[in-house]
Amino acid sequence: MTSTVDKKEHNMVQFTITVPPEEFKKSLESAYRKNIKRFSVPGFRKGKAPYPVVVNYYGEGVLYEDAVGFAVDPAYEQALKEHDITPFSHPQLDIVEIGGENGFVFTIDVAVKPEVTLGEHKGITAYRPPVEVTEEDIEKDIERERQKVARMVPVTDRPIAVGDTVNIDFEGFKDDVAFEGGQGADYSLKIGSNSFIPGFEEGLIGKETGEEVELDLSFPEEYQSKDLAGEDVVFKVKINGITVQELPEVDDEFVKDISEFDTLAEYREDLRERLVKAANASADAEFEDNLLAALVETSEVDIPHVMIHDEMDRIVDEQRNQMRYQGIELEQYLEYMGMTLDHFKMQLHEPALNRIKSRLVIDKIVEVEGFEATDEEVTEEIKRMAELYGVDEEKFQETFAADNDYIKETTRNNKAVTFLRENGIATDVKPEPEEEPELDIPVEADEDTEAAAEEPAQESNDLESEDA
Repeated sequence: MTSTVDKKEHNMVQFTITVPPEEFKKSLESAYRKNIKRFSVPGFRKGKAPYPVVVNYYGEGVLYEDAVGFAVDPAYEQALKEHDITPFSHPQLDIVEIGGENGFVFTIDVAVKPEVTLGEHKGITAYRPPVEVTEEDIEKDIERERQKVARMVPVTDRPIAVGDTVNIDFEGFKDDVAFEGGQGADYSLKIGSNSFIPGFEEGLIGKETGEEVELDLSFPEEYQSKDLAGEDVVFKVKINGITVQELPEVDDEFVKDISEFDTLAEYREDLRERLVKAANASADAEFEDNLLAALVETSEVDIPHVMIHDEMDRIVDEQRNQMRYQGIELEQYLEYMGMTLDHFKMQLHEPALNRIKSRLVIDKIVEVEGFEATDEEVTEEIKRMAELYGVDEEKFQETFAADNDYIKETTRNNKAVTFLRENGIATDVKPEPEEEPELDIPVEADEDTEAAAEEPAQESNDLESEDA
């Protein structure tokens, strides 16, 4: 195998790689062995015809697709080592010549790491949000703790009120015929949640356990099910039970139950300190983002288009995985939003470009300042990451043992970002937001989206309103 490399504009290089006939013949034979069971040649049992017979009968071209796969990867890897080049994009292959007699000649275009002309990275002025923890913030946190230990108690001495949770059986009828998705049994519904169509929850207020009621309602005109949108229906509902949330009193006993403190005053003071610490960490993170964004603006770097497109694909994959984790496919979400995948990707050009520039600028700071990662720092970073992801430290270390370079890189990059912050100038004057087109990037699937993207999964699907 021989190779040459030509430097192109915009930080692209092109390899021209020649695999001689005797080497390419091995790839053709590997392709033959991979597909041997597919070949049927007269006079031979299926999968038993020898290589020369198969080539003579089908033509050599039948093996090219797999032979290219066998030949390209090792030849490309060898060329990278020979020319000491680290690729920064997926390779783009173009076949120049192929055949058993002449060998295999191909080119590969790939991006190399762009050189960054770093702007002034010391003394950058950027916005850092002010940190303030109010009594309201403390009360909200305490209320969340109350909600965690709240219990549901039966209601037997009064009718249904807003805030109660009722257990019901129900069935919906349109023109005296039960409609699909309008049934539910042993269903828990919080009154006031507005999770059902307008009028349903209100129609239960004032009723008591054991009552059976009929609700004359209409589905909203904009309801997602066209068969029910704007239609008059009747729901027959049986009330099985009523419960209400009981919250504990906020006192010393409450504090003893949820913390290591003995008094409410001690707990509130510790909570204030924790909230201040969290608020400062959040403010620092935003300050760092703003410093980096300002430095990216003043730095110069020529990013090849292929790197941007690769990053756009990565963002799409991240969004797909995130949406899938929430129980919905990205394509389904986009269809619900009236958007194609291509349209969605078109919006990702600038975000992808900024992500690449940010990484390269951080790399340049690491290089300029000579940051390194010691073994002790790597160990500390592993411990931090293990705590962050709630994983046992030893197991986490075993997982990343083979990827120690990643931990070192993360440690060096963190030093660069910390350097920016420690040498930056914070201002509490928030800059005027730039007018940019809003990206339709799904961050969190709401219940509307899920309802439109999946088949009815429970009997009450057609009952829930679009605000659910």
